[in-house]
Amino acid sequence: MDLNARVLYVCILDTEDQIRVHRNIPATSMDLIDLLAPYLHEDIVIGVEYMHCWYWVSDLCQQFNLPIVLGHALYMRAIHGGKAKNDKIDSLKIAKLLKSGMLPMAYTYPQAMRATCCVAGCT
Repeated sequence: MDLNARVLYVCILDTEDQIRVHRNIPATSMDLIDLLAPYLHEDIVIGVEYMHCWYWVSDLCQQFNLPIVLGHALYMRAIHGGKAKNDKIDSLKIAKLLKSGMLPMAYTYPQAMRATCCVAGCT
């Protein structure tokens, strides 16, 4: 998913690379869980670009025991670059990079370490 402060664009691919969901929703835990609910019984992995607002998605995934991968924003830009860029395109590219195993990963700081990390200036 392409995550912003107020909205997120979600793209769900199936095992044959067919798009099952590709739409914009409000960036709230309730809206995200409502969208993901039909797929929670399947093997689903959440991919999000490491941005300033990833914490709540990580915490939500942990609550529902969903695997999450944070994509390193700078390395992702180097891989998929491209002149055409918007949330819809980015969400599809993130999904394809994740599915192919090519999503450059960033470290997911556990909730207990985040305050320490931010004070220390880590990113």
